[in-house]
Amino acid sequence: GKRLRDFNDCIYVCVVSLQNDGRLRFSKQNVVYKSSKTGKVDNIPAAELSVATWRRVCLGHGIKLATSNGHVYKYDGFRDTDYERISEFFKANYKVELTEKDMCVKGWNWGTAKFSGPLLSFDVNDSSVFEIPLASVSQCATGKNEVTLEFHQNDDAEVSLMEVRFYVPPGTADEGADPVEAFAQNVRSKADVIQATGDAVCVFKELQCLTPRGRYDILIYPAFLHLHGKTFDYKIPYTTVLRLFLLPSKDQRQMFFVISLDPPIKQGQTRYHFLILHFSKEEELKLTLNMSEEEVEKRYEGKLSKNMSGSLYEMVSRVMKALVNRKITVPGNFQGNTPGAQCITCSYKAQSGLLYPLERGFIYVHKPPVHLRFEEISSVNFARGTTTTRSFDFEVETKQGNQFTFSSIEREEYGKLFDFVNAKKLHIKNRGFKEKKVGMNNEYSDSDDDQHDAYLERMKAEGKIREEGDGSNDSDEETVFLPSLSIRYDSNASESDSGSGGDGSDDEGKKKKPAKKAKVVKEKKERKPRREKKQKDTNAPKRPMSSYMLWLNSSRERIKSENPGISITEISKKAGEMWKQIGKEDKEEWDGKAEEAKKNYEKAMKEYRESGGGSSTPSKKKAGGKKEDKKRKSGGGEKEKEQGGNDSFKSREFISSEESSSDGERKKAKKAKKAKGKPQSRGKVLHCHHGNNRMN
Repeated sequence: GKRLRDFNDCIYVCVVSLQNDGRLRFSKQNVVYKSSKTGKVDNIPAAELSVATWRRVCLGHGIKLATSNGHVYKYDGFRDTDYERISEFFKANYKVELTEKDMCVKGWNWGTAKFSGPLLSFDVNDSSVFEIPLASVSQCATGKNEVTLEFHQNDDAEVSLMEVRFYVPPGTADEGADPVEAFAQNVRSKADVIQATGDAVCVFKELQCLTPRGRYDILIYPAFLHLHGKTFDYKIPYTTVLRLFLLPSKDQRQMFFVISLDPPIKQGQTRYHFLILHFSKEEELKLTLNMSEEEVEKRYEGKLSKNMSGSLYEMVSRVMKALVNRKITVPGNFQGNTPGAQCITCSYKAQSGLLYPLERGFIYVHKPPVHLRFEEISSVNFARGTTTTRSFDFEVETKQGNQFTFSSIEREEYGKLFDFVNAKKLHIKNRGFKEKKVGMNNEYSDSDDDQHDAYLERMKAEGKIREEGDGSNDSDEETVFLPSLSIRYDSNASESDSGSGGDGSDDEGKKKKPAKKAKVVKEKKERKPRREKKQKDTNAPKRPMSSYMLWLNSSRERIKSENPGISITEISKKAGEMWKQIGKEDKEEWDGKAEEAKKNYEKAMKEYRESGGGSSTPSKKKAGGKKEDKKRKSGGGEKEKEQGGNDSFKSREFISSEESSSDGERKKAKKAKKAKGKPQSRGKVLHCHHGNNRMN
């Protein structure tokens, strides 16, 4: 996990330690360390370096740096081969010799305790057994000849050192002084032990706190912050405050004041890395500091005044900024879909909250709070929502391999968020996603809305035809429906071929139309029998696969091995993403294979057909049989159609009347007999029936 790169002016090291991983840079001007977890920076000027020690530790080798003002810094994770290069760099640029010093590994528990700056060193025969950074001490308790040290718990480590006890024999201190108290006083002077001495600078009563939940009185002391609640009390040193955030709510009527902490405050086994205070913009406060005007001016240099008034959230943020001496981060230029909103409503781990895109990161409030800096983000991804197509998910993956999914984001926010991420030059996994679609609404529209409804289109067309049927001449046959009268005629017959009877019927029809506005309706064409599903020919050659399917079959096992436990649907999704990223040359290779498979298929299919395979006669017979059955049900057979050209037509009224009367069958037989000997007319033919009487 360690990389060491040497340039002309600097040495860059990726440091791995039990506390925090990070990057360490040795340059000519300074030594800079940046934590990967918190982003906190240690900047050591080269002029202040006084001692540099190379030691063997549990993770290989480490460097201990001491400064002229008493600070000590320790970095682990180096290799044995790095010593010569770093030592030469220190001599050439810092004028400090990197000395080797061995640790005592005898395992003795009796030795000498030495306090050197912020470190407590336990030595045996002038060799150090272990060192304790006093800043990690949370409590120091004394007893008879005994001092107990308690430590802040490291949440990232599986096992943490919680307590160390020192036995202090009597008579080791100066005469007249208690050696136990002297030992404890040395610890407390450098340890992170909070002792409330004197009065608070100011007090804020009954502030609503979202994390940890409840109402607390906040007492502001010069060195720490005291949260006093009904059940729990918390003392937060200002040295543990990393960042301050002031975030407006989406409704513009409430404010969130967020305090980022490292190490976090603890409540049992729960760790709170963020302290979130909730304010209403309407709350006002008049605040008086418990200090004189001169003392306020001298200590805070005009940042605060003895008497202040304004909104409650402004007073709290102003006081915290002055005492912690850190800038307050507010939302940048991002504007959501809602006018004036600088945040996005979403869900994280089944809890609804607000995601704020900042100038240098994202912060989510409030349960659980999450702060992601741009420099620790590896990539982001826009994914379709799992529950509905009206929302999408925003996935953020960090360089440490952690993934944060913010779900149920309204699709209207997609364009704004995409443009923001793109402007910040973050790596987007599915880049091109927006450009390939015609806007976000197309991508995130409901699939039910976009689906083509063939039945609905057909019904609309039929309705339009019924409304405009009077002037339509598109069909070969038209039917005019009158009360109890149905007329069918050939509209394409020429007037020269029609006889005088036809002309008379036309004149008669013209007279009847104005009296009774007949609705001309396009007759429905005889519906073709539904196509039967072709039976699969098991002997025929198999159809060739596409280039993508050929590539997928060859890459399926590799995807499974690289992603253990991946499901079938996730394999397809992953394969689709990988196929998009394949280069043009690789795709041409698979396209060539697919083209070759297609030619082989066509050749095999040709040989198969020539050998007599693939005959479709059985299916035709089956379809024809269904057609005959359908005709038989409607009352007409194949023979009847051949003998009487126009007798096969029957309107709905005629069929129903025939079935209801017993005399209809006898009349039908007589008319069919007459039709055999009667020559067929070539002119316009009218078929009319009224009741059970029918004439041609």
